Amino acid sequence: ITTLVQNGVAYRVHTFATSTPSQTFFTVTRGSGKVWYLVVAGGGGGARGVGGGGGAGGYRSNNAYNYTVSTGSYTITVGAGGAGSLGQTGGSGSNSVFDTVTATGGGGGGTNGTNGVSGGSGGGAGWGNTGGTASPAGQGNAGGNGGSGAPHYGGGGGRGSSVVGAIGTAGTGGGNGGDGTASSISGVSVTYAGGGGGGMYATGTPGNGGSGGGGNGASVNQGSAGTANTGGGGG
Repeated sequence: ITTLVQNGVAYRVHTFATSTPSQTFFTVTRGSGKVWYLVVAGGGGGARGVGGGGGAGGYRSNNAYNYTVSTGSYTITVGAGGAGSLGQTGGSGSNSVFDTVTATGGGGGGTNGTNGVSGGSGGGAGWGNTGGTASPAGQGNAGGNGGSGAPHYGGGGGRGSSVVGAIGTAGTGGGNGGDGTASSISGVSVTYAGGGGGGMYATGTPGNGGSGGGGNGASVNQGSAGTANTGGGGG
């Protein structure tokens, strides 16, 4: 818990980076008020080799102090990131929850010849296939499609949460992950929910992870994990 002063008014910033064993609570001890929330789900895991990057975890925020709370406890669940895969589709991230607000885990990247998985942001596809959709809508974007084949067989980039983040594609190598979304809820601007970069075969160029914690793709080997506590997808 930290204190943030804006325009002479002091605000308490409550940050939840883990929830043990499976959830915790935000507790209001007396009175009522309005809060600004940011809820980011776990990012999806990338798939090895010519697989796609993991999609970013769903991003949800009201961007203002307008969510009413009163005396009582509000459920907090911090979603974990999905596991990267050495030969199958990457695992999807887990949901994060504040009270009635749920951010959906990012979709896993598709492996060689398979589609990306749908999620908060969709996972990138393996070569020759289609990126996962953003489902439910409004938390992120669809994953990038895979390349059409030789010589690099690139995987698509996982999609980031930002509307302006580029969709990953893979004509000559792995697609870049989509960029995430910046929030100043903590008092400084931090970018969350970037997509993971797509992988590729042999001599092509693997995709870079999107800003907001997206992991980089790799050639043949397993890519990089997304950055912890950002909702970034794995490469």
